[in-house]
Amino acid sequence: MVDEHAVIVHLKLGDDRYGSEDERAAVRALERTLAAAIEDADAGELDGNEFGGGEAVLYAYGPHAGDLFTAMEPALRDSTIRPVYAIVRYGTATDPQSREDLIHL
Repeated sequence: MVDEHAVIVHLKLGDDRYGSEDERAAVRALERTLAAAIEDADAGELDGNEFGGGEAVLYAYGPHAGDLFTAMEPALRDSTIRPVYAIVRYGTATDPQSREDLIHL
């Protein structure tokens, strides 16, 4: 089994619940842009989102977290909805030895 690296992006929403309809639409637009960038770079895949508690979280997985983040970073920095931070994990979630970098955006 190949280790799955991850990039987990946290976006702050305008309320303590699920954000406004416009914010949710902006997150979905960002997801489409990220999915295309990841696919173009052949770096992995965008695997989905979670909304709640005043934030949206986007999950992407691939064979190398650095390549995955490199593919995603321009779209994250250009987005109309600003990401707060990304966790770039080199290894599986179950491996306590997996390195995690916290990147403030």
